[in-house]
Amino acid sequence: MNPNEVLAIAATGESLTVEFKSDRREQFGDDKLAEAVACLANGDGGTLLLGIEDDGAITGARPRHGDSTDPFRLQAVISNKTVPPVVTAVDLVEVGGVSVIAISVPHAATVTGTSRGLYVRRGLRADGRPECMPFLSHEMLADRIERGEIDYAAIAEPRATLSDLDPLEFDRLRRMVGVSSGDASVLTTLSDFEIGRALGVLDGREDSPVVRRGALLLFGRPEAIRRYIPTHETAFQVIEGTSIRQNVFAHDPLLKAAEDLFAQLQRYNDEEEIDIGLTRVAVPRIPPVAARELIANALVHRDYTMLGPIAVRLSDGELTISNPGGFPRGVTLDNFLTTSRPRSRILSEAFFRAGLVERTGRGINRVFEWTLRSGRTTPDFSRTDATQVVVSLPTGEADLAVVKFVVEHDERGGRPFSLDELQIVHALLDDPRLTVGELSRITQASEISTRNTLTRLVEGGVVEMRGNGRGRRYTLTAASYRALSTPSGYVRVRSFDEVQQEQMVLTYVNSHGAITRRDAAELCAISSDAAKVLLRSMRDRGLLEMLGDRRGARYVLPDARG
Repeated sequence: MNPNEVLAIAATGESLTVEFKSDRREQFGDDKLAEAVACLANGDGGTLLLGIEDDGAITGARPRHGDSTDPFRLQAVISNKTVPPVVTAVDLVEVGGVSVIAISVPHAATVTGTSRGLYVRRGLRADGRPECMPFLSHEMLADRIERGEIDYAAIAEPRATLSDLDPLEFDRLRRMVGVSSGDASVLTTLSDFEIGRALGVLDGREDSPVVRRGALLLFGRPEAIRRYIPTHETAFQVIEGTSIRQNVFAHDPLLKAAEDLFAQLQRYNDEEEIDIGLTRVAVPRIPPVAARELIANALVHRDYTMLGPIAVRLSDGELTISNPGGFPRGVTLDNFLTTSRPRSRILSEAFFRAGLVERTGRGINRVFEWTLRSGRTTPDFSRTDATQVVVSLPTGEADLAVVKFVVEHDERGGRPFSLDELQIVHALLDDPRLTVGELSRITQASEISTRNTLTRLVEGGVVEMRGNGRGRRYTLTAASYRALSTPSGYVRVRSFDEVQQEQMVLTYVNSHGAITRRDAAELCAISSDAAKVLLRSMRDRGLLEMLGDRRGARYVLPDARG
């Protein structure tokens, strides 16, 4: 680390990944240093700067372990005083005539403490300022689950017995497995205890079993779930205006909860019907595939160390499904369509075998696909934070023209629109002039993949390109606008392009005195032929005058000949 980097960090201030420690009044001891390192390591890692005050003032660090600080010796001291050992990188940086010790701390692969048995983590105080705070036991468990060290469903519950499990729930699984994969599935032929062993939620012998929390979550009686896993609860609510029409709370095992929540939701799932050729197509208020996937995801991926119900709320304009715990580590709002990291592989496997989720972890993609196919906007995850995942689906009137457009395309082309194609079509309906980069952020795919998708849409006559190079943008074709019952949209886009290009040309000429066809093509991101047509149109309407001819022609404002 160099002095400029230290100055920049000091000016920015402390954060969850940056900690300042003063060494001015008395030396900041090795034990305290190990504590600060463990604190950062238990978070996302970061930088510890010794010799900087809380307000960012650089006051310098005292020499450690002698007349001067040996970075390698300090690294060894930190490693010896943390458990498991944290391997840091230490730099001695001279800033403004004083020394600052800069310690780069990696993100720890497991919960880390000091050799004195102290466990702390980085967090925010009530006033929003970062600090190191005690790392409580239930927080450690949640953290280890997030890191993938522990599967919550694999934790043994020593007080639980087989009598806490409901045989009817094992029968429910057999029925669901039989429907999803056929009666020949091995699971349908096993005893209750053998099923539990196959799923990894029961162990030992039947006369001396080890009951794991996954067994209670999947097959437990409601009273056993309340006793051993009090954090698990579901809520189904129907709200009309300010009135609550239905409000049902339950502590049912997960497979029953999934079926019951879906069945309750379907009672309110009205349908519209439209004729497409000789086919009558039903358009539900909530796509059943999307509803089933979202309910299953909430049950499988919630954080069972946190209090709070899995809530399914249906209101006048939207369906909202929320569950305690943010996205699993590594999953964000920017990558959840391409990244899948289940909190519990045991529960995910059980739901897969029951036919409720896909093993590939692409359930959210199916939610997006069927929502867009139903003529509605994409699901909204924007209210998701570190404490909960919240997704809302619009339940108002569907855009039936979009439904018809999608069905006719699928039948005509012999293959259905892919999810990224649907996303692009909907995005261009909202904003008709988007670049590859903008569309790739919407689809959460690489620019190369998005460009390939756009090529297919262009070849299929769904989308057209406007401009060249980095200025190239995409819009729907006139045929697409007609099929989507908005033919005027194409005219508005073309007219807007022409007006904008003319204004850009006039601004350029005002600034530079003249413009050539090559200049205009570069400026407006259009082809040379299109630039020629644009400039001659402006000349014919008296907006510009042309000087010279052929390749030497340049265009100026009227009466601006030089």
